[in-house]
Amino acid sequence: MFCLLLLFFSCASVKQPQPPAEITDPELVQEPPLYKLSFVAAGDNLINMTMIDSSLEEGVYNFFPVYTEVKSIIQQADIAFINQETLMAGASFRYSGYPQFNTPSSMASVLVDLGFTVINHANNHAMDMGEAGILATLDLWDSFSGIDCIGIRRTKEFTPLLVTRNNISLGFLSYTFSTNNIALPRDKPWMVSMIHRETIAAEIALLRPLCDFLVISVHWGDEYQHEPNAFQTDLAGFLAEHKVDVVVGHHPHVLQRAEYIERPDGKQMLCFYSLGNFASNQVREETILGGLMYVQFLKREDNAFIGDAGLIPLITHIEPGYTKTKVYPFYKYTAELLKGHRSHGKGGNFTMSFFNSSLAALNTKLFMYNPFTTDLQ
Repeated sequence: MFCLLLLFFSCASVKQPQPPAEITDPELVQEPPLYKLSFVAAGDNLINMTMIDSSLEEGVYNFFPVYTEVKSIIQQADIAFINQETLMAGASFRYSGYPQFNTPSSMASVLVDLGFTVINHANNHAMDMGEAGILATLDLWDSFSGIDCIGIRRTKEFTPLLVTRNNISLGFLSYTFSTNNIALPRDKPWMVSMIHRETIAAEIALLRPLCDFLVISVHWGDEYQHEPNAFQTDLAGFLAEHKVDVVVGHHPHVLQRAEYIERPDGKQMLCFYSLGNFASNQVREETILGGLMYVQFLKREDNAFIGDAGLIPLITHIEPGYTKTKVYPFYKYTAELLKGHRSHGKGGNFTMSFFNSSLAALNTKLFMYNPFTTDLQ
């Protein structure tokens, strides 16, 4: 009997539940999901008086035709940023171009229709219409839902911008080097975000822990110079030290290179020193060449990193007499179109070869197609 009982319990012990065996087959191991967020950024949307005059149709300022050729690119981005160089303070301030700009408010509807959701006004023309012009422009942007305006503000309190799409969060900050010697209100020096390193460091410290990626817009550099100056490169190093992920540069009105800069944590900061003009009627030949920054942000679990990135070159076509302005992706622009440009035949380097060599000199990845499609146009 004792032997039978011993046999019974020993058999029963074999049937006790066992921990699941470790899965070693790679086909059965599920990898954590990879999240993706696409981002585009445009440089200076600089609205000269000739653009205002040529947009007037039956008493309405219609800027939609200027941007139809680039709309399909911008609308496909998860988040799109633009430096709106000129205020939109309303007709009571009178519409004006250089040197103190005020653009018809209808431009705001165009930018929203294009797909821009982050609008920067921290630039050297932010004070062109004074304090009242800033407040009127903020009122205009407040009338649109889902639009964030950065670089100018009503109150002293700092409210960081955090935008989340596809389980990825982007933090945005913005600064300018100048307001063209137009003084900020004495009691409101915070109305325009200026480049002050102590302020930048403090604001980064507040926002950096809250976001997967930190994007900083900087209005800096020398106009019409294709190389970043010492101030730009030194400030870029400062931003990298503070673990910024992407720098969106503008102001020179011409393209400047992009580069990766090492950060103290071993990651890299992507810096586009200047995206040139998005649209303008400036007369210098090199100012009609601009670009859209394209960046793919990726995240798997706690690992956030930049994927594909580069420049989608743009060219601004201006017809004789400034009668029509249209922005084209460079891959859609032709030598035949160039012959109809207002500056064609006026000497200088106004050829497709000149623009191609200018782009090649950037030593930056170029998208000569729409990166949101597989159609290599």
